[in-house]
Amino acid sequence: MSATSGVTLYHWEPNANSGKPMLALFEKGVAFDSHYLDLLNFDQHRPDYLAINPAGTIPAMTHGDLVLTESTAIMEYVDEAFPGPRLMPADAKDAWRVRWWMKFMDQWLAPSFSMIGWSVFVGPSVRSRDPAELERAIERIPMPERRVAWRKAISGAFPPEEMAESQRRVALGIGYLEEALGQREWLASDHYSLADINGFNLAYALPLSQPALSNDTLTPNIMRWLRAIYARPATKACWALGRTDMARRVTILESEPA
Repeated sequence: MSATSGVTLYHWEPNANSGKPMLALFEKGVAFDSHYLDLLNFDQHRPDYLAINPAGTIPAMTHGDLVLTESTAIMEYVDEAFPGPRLMPADAKDAWRVRWWMKFMDQWLAPSFSMIGWSVFVGPSVRSRDPAELERAIERIPMPERRVAWRKAISGAFPPEEMAESQRRVALGIGYLEEALGQREWLASDHYSLADINGFNLAYALPLSQPALSNDTLTPNIMRWLRAIYARPATKACWALGRTDMARRVTILESEPA
């Protein structure tokens, strides 16, 4: 997508943290230069990207001379800085609810989804590589806590009690989502918002990753919501930028309700 807005987005697949500003940009109709970073190849820790974001985390966005990091903050910036449909409600109560859900997602659900994802996808995806090469790549990671996470993922050493707590939190979060989406069409208000973008990028694969907890029978409101977001033109355009099997998992939402 060629940018006339002076925006460059540095991202991985169109899900989780990378997907949040990507989808916000598409929903606002903001053209941007897409700079794909292969997380599994440690592109985010190479010198050219560290010159942009020394923390070595993705996504990051540049707008002119401004460098923005942290996916939720980038979404809010995109909504405020560019014309297009408003993604933060004008009503104070609805705006509070949007921010409540984004904080819940970021601080409660996202770490648990991340631990499960790193255990079942990221770690196995790189485990067969040369151990010495992997260790050199890990040593280049600027943030010590990310080095710990990578070593746990590669070795499969996430403690069982941590995995159990992540699963408990996911189950609780699914219940909260189902209840809220039974009260209104969208997650935080009667209009599509940043809360929906944030939530979709975490929850899009629930019927694949948590089939016993999220399906058309148990969570019809979640499934309706996920399918409605997936059907949006901006979502289709966003996910077309995916390059791995992870991006293809979203097609589970093409299935009809059972």
